[in-house]
Amino acid sequence: MHEIYLEIRPEDIAYVKFIVESYEGVGIIRTVDRKKAVIVLLIVEDFLAVARSLLASLQSEVHLTEIPRPADIGDDWLMRELATKSPSE
Repeated sequence: MHEIYLEIRPEDIAYVKFIVESYEGVGIIRTVDRKKAVIVLLIVEDFLAVARSLLASLQSEVHLTEIPRPADIGDDWLMRELATKSPSE
C-alpha cells in the first residue's frame, strides 16, 4: 500500500474524498490533521498510476500539495498502525 500525503483546503477534504473513493478499489482517504487540512491517500499498489492521474486531474479543481509524511500523525489508530510498520511490510 502506498501513502500519499496532501495538504489541501479544509473545505475541499470531503470533495477529494468523494472523488477518490468513487473509483472503487483505488484506495481510501484518511484525515491526518483537520486543523492543517492534511490528508493521506492509502493507495493499492495496482492502482498507483490511476491515483496519480486522478490527483493530477483534481489539481485543476482544488489546490493540492503533496507533502512528506508528518512526524505527528495524530490520534488516528490506523495512521499510528501504519507508522509503526516498515515500508517493506
